[in-house]
Formats: sequence, structure tokens, C-alpha cells
Amino acid sequence: PGSGKTRTLTHRIAYLLASGKARPWEILAITFTNKAAKEMRERVLGLVGEDVGRGMAIGTFHSMFARVLRVDGDRIGYSSDFTIYDSDDSQRVIRDLMNRFGIDTQQTRPRAVQHLISGAKNRMVDPGEFQRVAASPAQERAAELYQPYLDELRRANAMDFDDLLLKPLQLFDNNPDVLEKYQNRWKYIHIDEYQDTNKAQYLLACTLARKLGNLC
Repeated sequence: PGSGKTRTLTHRIAYLLASGKARPWEILAITFTNKAAKEMRERVLGLVGEDVGRGMAIGTFHSMFARVLRVDGDRIGYSSDFTIYDSDDSQRVIRDLMNRFGIDTQQTRPRAVQHLISGAKNRMVDPGEFQRVAASPAQERAAELYQPYLDELRRANAMDFDDLLLKPLQLFDNNPDVLEKYQNRWKYIHIDEYQDTNKAQYLLACTLARKLGNLC
């Protein structure tokens, strides 16, 4: 902390804009909190001015790729008005599934199941693999509910926060033309606190940067 990571990124973005090497809409800057994204935008605009910086894409992984899915999610079967489930929504779905499957919600808490499923999704472990590696009763219950949970979200035209990272990867893998559109749009990619990326975030960054290689 305090070593100058964010300062480096903001000054790099400001240089690209002020020198004319990049147009604002070619800049993608990703942070890990909405507060940090707001601060980064303000710092860049403070350096180059509102007119020069208007149109930059600065936000969190989840917010930026939610926007992608609103525009192009129909290519993987989601309408643009899909619902984003928060943790409480996910636990409600899991609680309903546990009641349907006759799993005691006192012995295995829905919150614990949701946490285990979320962890598996962040590691990009699919339901089949999760079932194979489940090593405790709680993991076994979570593995049993993993695929039904995904099915319930799909039926509801809904995504949880983890899906906001996983579904864009599916979108890009299945639709090279969509990937190329964003690779051509976001030519200069900046990620603050890069050491904190999980597997899905890392793969999204690499996928977007694959064409031009401009990843800072």
C-alpha cells in the first residue's frame, strides 16, 4: 500500500489521452470497488480535463462486464433485462432447493452452501468436478445443489455476482466476433490491484488483451 500503483495507472491513462495516443473510449480501467473507480476517474479528469477524458470506461470487473452482458448477453441466451442476484437472493434459492431435496437447513446452512458454490465458481470448478473432489459433508451438500442452483438461475433469467465474470468468458469463447468488438474498442487495458484478481478475472484480462497486448 502506498507504493504508487494507482498513481502510475492514472498518469499512464492521462499520458495516453493528453498525447493523443488513445481516445477516451479506447481506455478500459478496472478497479475492485466502486469507490476506487470513482476516485480513479476523478484523478484522471483532474489531470486532463473533462473534455479530454469524457467517455472512458472505468469501473469494477463486475460493473464493466455486467454492461457487456446487458448488450450482448442474448448471444448466450439471456435477455438484456436479466436480474442480478445478491448474496441474500442466492441463499434464498439455495434454501428453497434444500427444502425440495430434503436437506436439513439447520445441519447445513444455506449461507455455507452459497459460500462453497461461489468459491467453486471463482476457481472455475464445474459441478461435475466439484462432486468428484467434495471432501466433507458440507461440500457434498453444496456439490449436490450446484447444478440445480445454476438451473434455477437460468430459468429465472438471473445471474449472481460470480456469473458476471464467468458468463462474459462464455460469451467471448462462443462468439469470437463479440470478443473482437471489445478487443478493438478497449485497446488500452488498466487493472489496479492486479495481484488480487481471481482466476476468472485474470482470464478476462488476458482474453481482452490477447489481440493487442496492451495490458497494464
